[in-house]
Amino acid sequence: MSSAVGSLWRRYRSVPLIYRIALAFVLGSAAGIAFGDRMTVVRPFGDLFLRLLNMLVIPIIVFTLLTGIRQLSPARLGRIGGATVGLYAATTTIAGIVGLAVANVLQPGRGVEFAGGAAESQAPPSLTEVVLGIVPSNPVAAMAEGNLLATVFFVIVFGIALTYVRARQDAYSDSVDAVFEAFEVGAEAMFVVVRGVLEYGVVGVFALMAAGIGSEGIGVFSSLGELVLAVAVAVVVHISFTYLFVLVGLVVDASPLAFLAGAKDAMLTAFATRSSSGTLPVTMTNAEEDLRIAERVYSFALPVGATANMDGAAIRQAITVVFAANVVGQPLVLSEQVLVLIVAVLISIGTAGVPGAGIVMLTVVLNQVGLPLAVVGFVAGVDPILGRIATMNNVTGDLAVATVVGKWNDAIDFDGGAWT
Repeated sequence: MSSAVGSLWRRYRSVPLIYRIALAFVLGSAAGIAFGDRMTVVRPFGDLFLRLLNMLVIPIIVFTLLTGIRQLSPARLGRIGGATVGLYAATTTIAGIVGLAVANVLQPGRGVEFAGGAAESQAPPSLTEVVLGIVPSNPVAAMAEGNLLATVFFVIVFGIALTYVRARQDAYSDSVDAVFEAFEVGAEAMFVVVRGVLEYGVVGVFALMAAGIGSEGIGVFSSLGELVLAVAVAVVVHISFTYLFVLVGLVVDASPLAFLAGAKDAMLTAFATRSSSGTLPVTMTNAEEDLRIAERVYSFALPVGATANMDGAAIRQAITVVFAANVVGQPLVLSEQVLVLIVAVLISIGTAGVPGAGIVMLTVVLNQVGLPLAVVGFVAGVDPILGRIATMNNVTGDLAVATVVGKWNDAIDFDGGAWT
């Protein structure tokens, strides 16, 4: 009997998680449609999934941010490093603006009334409060209270300070690598926990969809198509305008079509795997063999990009929060949208380049503007689609930035590869 159960479990685990979550999404929706309000009995299983996601937020931000910052040593923050990081910050900010602009035009989720969770935000904060709120008066209290903006700010400042201590070559510098390695171990441990939570997410998504559809009706389900469409439109706009027209066409003065020909393998791999980190070997191959970027540029720009350049994440988080606000009947005012933009840009740095991380980070942004986390259960059903679109955007941006930095540093050969 035990061997049969073990065999069944192994067969179940052999199915990729994204397909199991997608099936749970479909079955939960079907159960909600078929049995209506009676399916609210399973809501506690969905609530447990949301609590588990909440549990991960602060630890995963601290560990992943510090792990990514480790690569930004003062020696590498020279001309190449500064240009790379600056471009990543600029494109991610533009991505968040594009996401909010598309969301405000298309208004995904508007007209759907969702009573599964009351919005918890108080009076909209002023722009001054938003800016001042970035700097914590007590970093430990900020983490304990779940103040994500303040936490991200402190972790970034602390991480950069560690890189300067490491570069001083004194009695403390040798210990810094041990500190970073400890945080890397912590990040790996958190990813193990994330995988476990996402395994339970099969049950959680089924429960959230069954209870949500059962009590709210099919309108919430059908509105997800609007969310996917909005993210796809924003990504197409961002790739076409920011990467192809501005960076490659105007700044590099090269052919956008040639760039796409050189980047296509990485873009397709990213779409298939939903992992910027997993696509990195292909991205580096495209950079060296097709786009002819020198190793001294792409060896820094691409790994940092796989960790910290998450334009697609900024787009999807910004649009999804507008979607969540619409389905709960609380459209975001200007100051709240600015808050969403800041959170989406900063938190995208801490979004791991692996499948499923976007669900965890969505919890962060929803918390920051006081929107109900029950929306996560609905979005999880289309996360495989959103993740593929966003990851393709991320990898394209990594190569576009590396191309610009290569141009600025005479570290790219336009007489070979895809450019000819």
